[in-house]
Amino acid sequence: MAKLTKTFIDRVQPPAKGYEIHWDDRVSGYGLRITASGVRAFVAQGRVNGKAVIVTIGRFGLYTEDQARKRAQSILQQMREGIDPRDAKKVDATKQITLRELADAYLARGLLKESTRRDMDRHIETAFKKWKDRAITSITPAECRALFEKIAAEGLRKKPAPAPSAARLYMVTLRTLLNFAIEEYRLQDGTPIILHNPVSILKRDLKPSPPRTEHIDKRQIGEFWNWLDDVRAEAINDDAATGVDFIKFVTLCGGRKDESRTLTWDRVNIDDDPTNCWWHIPDPKNKNPVWLPLSTQAVEVLKLRRGLSDSKFVFPSRGKLGHIMDPRAPFERWAKRTGMKRFSMHDLRRTAITLGINACGLDTAKLELLTNHVPQSVTQKHYLQTSDLRDYHREVQAIGDYIEGAARIAAAKASGANVVSLESRA
Repeated sequence: MAKLTKTFIDRVQPPAKGYEIHWDDRVSGYGLRITASGVRAFVAQGRVNGKAVIVTIGRFGLYTEDQARKRAQSILQQMREGIDPRDAKKVDATKQITLRELADAYLARGLLKESTRRDMDRHIETAFKKWKDRAITSITPAECRALFEKIAAEGLRKKPAPAPSAARLYMVTLRTLLNFAIEEYRLQDGTPIILHNPVSILKRDLKPSPPRTEHIDKRQIGEFWNWLDDVRAEAINDDAATGVDFIKFVTLCGGRKDESRTLTWDRVNIDDDPTNCWWHIPDPKNKNPVWLPLSTQAVEVLKLRRGLSDSKFVFPSRGKLGHIMDPRAPFERWAKRTGMKRFSMHDLRRTAITLGINACGLDTAKLELLTNHVPQSVTQKHYLQTSDLRDYHREVQAIGDYIEGAARIAAAKASGANVVSLESRA
């Protein structure tokens, strides 16, 4: 044993090999470890529940002898109380996990679709950009409330605009991640590192919104279709033109945004026989791979696209993902033109379904299948073919024909022709 002082620590010689520990003669269990290479570090050694435990306090230089002695006394007291300081150190590290680290751990489980993973990651890097490197234990209910209200009132874009739906979506992402933390990360006594999810303060605000009903009315669809042709004719670049083609395709097919924008040419079949033209979605939202028929109007959109690019994507983009994302400009222009508050990709899907029912008199059950919704009835679930829907060409053709006919009527009216609508007869 030796009296550990700065003078002793400076003068003590390293061993020929390995390391030696010089124990202090005043505080039992407190010592200095010196290696053959001359590295000096303070240590504390004791017993926890009968088991010997040695803890490195830190190097000489980072700690003074006085600081190390006080730290050793604290560690040794923990051991006498049955607390393993190594566990306490792990708990301290757990308490410091950041929102970015939490999101990475959640996404690393590999249970989410790539599009969902991408959206959650984007939320962390945009809505929670200022929080991502903070410890999740430091996020407060008041902060969640303030951020929610700010995004709902101003959005995240450079031009402030209300975005209540986006605010709800971002906070649902945060709530999901923090619930995961509550289940996954525990303190030494088994309690969660977060006792109460701070997003719970928004419980009432995060209730699902009433179902949206925005769509293009059958009396406007012809004008909309002709307007899209005008927008495409004046497109300033390939991406803008692709955006219009994408909008037309979704309007005709009623496809989901993500499943349509990632469509590749190897999942498209174009044939001289109109009833043998189809597209395939291998991994849709409802996990039911499906083959869907294409109307002649949709085929014309695809034929126009073929040869415009060597990309594997039907609707390519110069962006890093290689495919189009969300052509917002046309939607904003149409909303302004018609006085709508807002218009979105999902409203096109709703338009296709509404036209099928209200304008074409199609069977609702068939439209549910063609838009790849989860079958609800016993017959649909257990007896109908819900994957290969290529025989439903008549239904998609009816929607395409109605849109095309409405466009001709709208063009005639715009030119001053006297157009009289006739009642449709079976």
